[in-house]
Amino acid sequence: MGRPVMRIVLDDEVRGELIRRERGSTTPKRDSIRAAIVLRKADGMRQEDIAAELQVSRVAISKWTRRFVKQGLAGLVDEPGRGRKPSLPTEKVAAVITRVTQPPPGGTRWSVRSMARAVGVSPDAVHRIWRRNEPRPHRVGTFKLSTDPRFETKFRDVIGLYLDPPERALVLCCDEKRQCQALERSQPGLPPGIGHIRTQTHDYIRHGTITLFAALDHLDGKIISRTADQHTHEDWLRFLKQIDRETPEGTDLHLIADNYGTHKHERVRAWPAKHPRFHMRYTPTGSSWLNLVERFFRDLTRDAIREGSFTSVRELVRTIEACLAERNLAPTPCRWHKDGQAILEKIHRARVAAGQTSVL
Repeated sequence: MGRPVMRIVLDDEVRGELIRRERGSTTPKRDSIRAAIVLRKADGMRQEDIAAELQVSRVAISKWTRRFVKQGLAGLVDEPGRGRKPSLPTEKVAAVITRVTQPPPGGTRWSVRSMARAVGVSPDAVHRIWRRNEPRPHRVGTFKLSTDPRFETKFRDVIGLYLDPPERALVLCCDEKRQCQALERSQPGLPPGIGHIRTQTHDYIRHGTITLFAALDHLDGKIISRTADQHTHEDWLRFLKQIDRETPEGTDLHLIADNYGTHKHERVRAWPAKHPRFHMRYTPTGSSWLNLVERFFRDLTRDAIREGSFTSVRELVRTIEACLAERNLAPTPCRWHKDGQAILEKIHRARVAAGQTSVL
């Protein structure tokens, strides 16, 4: 009678951590392989298949599977006592780790060298300790917690359109990209080449701005667009009428937009009442990340606007129109995959950490 098959059951949190270790670009190779072994065993793969895919021995697969079953994630870490003994005193290592969360006198964050001077170790030692324990004092994340009292209702309304769009209807993510600047660099720069990067001057000449109105079709990724000199409610109304002309007649349209004043002008609110196929869906205040068209605006800025040099507003408009035409020839759909409840729980944890009263 053969040995019983060792079965592994992973909850969502542990599976997510294992996936992060397997795919992380800064994860040590040994940790990545150990996480990959556990994930494949949890998915029911045979040892010989895992060994062939990951190029490891069956002995190693048995070892790390057994240790994970007994100790969880802690079992995937090398046991103490192996390898070269640490040369740094324990108290200095602890100081490097704990003091990184406390701003230095007269500053906002530690550097490798300033921490090395303060603790009395080498910069290389500080770098190794930080890399091993993953504090990142040089990085700053941004966040925005909505104060909308109807946050959850609006959130579920928008997420519901993404995850379960209505039949025989279009879901359009709409917004305007304001203040697109036609900047002309004062001197021509060098293109990228072998051994050197692209260059551009830090100063420029302003030739004016435009506003780009865009509606992203959630299902096929195509863009309906319009440029204008301003972004008043009248310009927004013209854009709504353009959407009405360029979409199939008789199809219901669910438009996702933010709470910008032009979107809620009394004339704008009155217009959909005369066109019942239009259904406006507003994102919660301070939650533009819910609108998928923002991802398109990011790509457009990176690919066509930020590093360009334009001698006129007209040239900027031609560049944007060419970029949109190219995209619509081979559109890429934007899919929302994240579970709504998981996002709400994450926001709730952020509110607790920030000391705010949750609106959920």
